[in-house]
Amino acid sequence: MMHEPTQRLAFPGGDATWTVAGRSWQVASATLVVVLAWIVGWYWSTGATMVGIWARSDTFAHGFLVAPISLWLIFRKRSEIARIAAHPSWWVLVPIAGAGLAWLLGVLGAVNALSQISFVAMLVLAVPAVIGVPAARTIAFPLAFLFFAVPVGEFVMPQLMEWTADVTVKAIALTGIPVFREGQNFVIPSGRWSVVEACSGVRYLIASLVIGTLYSYLTYRSLTRRLVFVAFSIVVPIVANWARAYMIVMIGHLSGNRLAVGVDHLIYGWAFFGIVILLMFWIGGFWRDDEVAQVAGVAVPTQLTLATSPSWFVLVAAMIAIATAAWPLGERALQSIDAASSPALPALAATGAWKSSAGPLSDWQPHFQNPSAEIHQAFDRGDARVGVYIAYYRNQNSGRKVVSSENVLVLSKDDPWSRIASGIRRIDVDGQTVDARTAELKARADERLVLWQWYWIDGRLTASDALAKAYTALSRLMGHGDDGAIVIVYSPNEQPGAANAALDDFMRDVGPSLAAELRRTAGLR
Repeated sequence: MMHEPTQRLAFPGGDATWTVAGRSWQVASATLVVVLAWIVGWYWSTGATMVGIWARSDTFAHGFLVAPISLWLIFRKRSEIARIAAHPSWWVLVPIAGAGLAWLLGVLGAVNALSQISFVAMLVLAVPAVIGVPAARTIAFPLAFLFFAVPVGEFVMPQLMEWTADVTVKAIALTGIPVFREGQNFVIPSGRWSVVEACSGVRYLIASLVIGTLYSYLTYRSLTRRLVFVAFSIVVPIVANWARAYMIVMIGHLSGNRLAVGVDHLIYGWAFFGIVILLMFWIGGFWRDDEVAQVAGVAVPTQLTLATSPSWFVLVAAMIAIATAAWPLGERALQSIDAASSPALPALAATGAWKSSAGPLSDWQPHFQNPSAEIHQAFDRGDARVGVYIAYYRNQNSGRKVVSSENVLVLSKDDPWSRIASGIRRIDVDGQTVDARTAELKARADERLVLWQWYWIDGRLTASDALAKAYTALSRLMGHGDDGAIVIVYSPNEQPGAANAALDDFMRDVGPSLAAELRRTAGLR
């Protein structure tokens, strides 16, 4: 019988005896580094966008720490990984290709979150594809932890703001203080308060989720306990933010607005959040079941398998290279056929009894980022007055896109206007029916406006952000470019129902010419 040569490798916590299969780790490690560098190179712009968000947003500054923490967690598992032979898992090439397709759709639809999640997914999936699922399973959590690097989560901000306003107003009323609320604003005898983005608690929620997930992994071995603590880390910051908002209002009220205002507002909030997190960890520590440390010097049985030929790693690397490079190349090909010229969006012509007004309807101005073209007009017909705002977008990118959280009707700070109501209204636009978003705005001078808003994407109408992005991606895939617009019509709400009646008449008379102008700008028939 032929004797098989062995190699002994020393690791902290014990020695492992290896067959020739252990040599495949050298090739697998080198292959994995090359593959990851390849993916980063092709998707560099997506990664750079993520880093840019980390740098400018306090909400996602933790992104700089995610990769180092993940590498540290993997380093802690090095001896366990080394006991499993590296062998490519070919079937993982399918989800890698799927992640690439999702990235392409995210880029075409200007959905940053989708393209960034897909980018991280390709990096994560490359690991089991090269070293094998059995080996990757031992570091499943460190790999999954990398998804916290994706700056996503602010989509819950409007709901969190609504909940915070609801709970705060109810708590103030229960305290016995008179309170009057309009939208996210409320007034008490000592002053006026607004629930803005910083009051939503989304920063506390995301920070708590990241820290709580890491804590649960390091502290518990039971999956049930881990999941319970993660759920705990979601619920606690939401409830704590409600308590924080109420306490800040009460401190301001009782101190004659000398405390808990301005910078103090934020300082008190983070100090309170820090105390809540420490209490959460302290409570969670009562049920900790840390992993029992491995006794030094005890040999652990090695998984004995035949060595994997280096050619297999080269082949899987080539397949991953093809599966990941195809999508950026496809995006570049589609980009080359997109319209390069700036759109020309002329003013709308007066139609029927509606006449174009010389002056603006009001001093309200929506805040939409970097449109390729825009118009803001006013029309009147007798006593009825209607304003039209259109922001047109072409050749969209991360800084200029039709659907963006930065496109808002009113700013949360230093804006004389505030939103006091919102809803949905089904309207007809040149034969197409759309459930338009509605809003009622109020100025500090008690002026009120009723607004209808929807998206126009390649001739399709929708008020849904998700559908607008999907229509944009579909339009680009069909070679129609990425033209899209936000359309807003509005009217003063001087008498109940008058604004909606004026807007109904306006869209019936002027809607066809408005739709025709958008089609003409996009080059559609």
